[in-house]
Amino acid sequence: DVMGKANNNGTIIINKNVCPSKIKDVVNHEMVHIDQMKRGDLDYDNDYVYWKGKKYSRAKMDEGNAKLPWEDEAYKNA
Repeated sequence: DVMGKANNNGTIIINKNVCPSKIKDVVNHEMVHIDQMKRGDLDYDNDYVYWKGKKYSRAKMDEGNAKLPWEDEAYKNA
């Protein structure tokens, strides 16, 4: 269900099912995450998301939820 993914190496993966008219919005959103990673605020691995020193279990989260602090910033600034 994820429309895009910002990778730790600065690349972005877009879901192949994203409507072409929405690609720019997805890229803008993911670029906020890349900026968050460059600032050192956001990082992740297979099991956790790390946001400003706090560890969030990926198994227990609704990834992409706008209420998550890193998503809140991305939705507001994309």
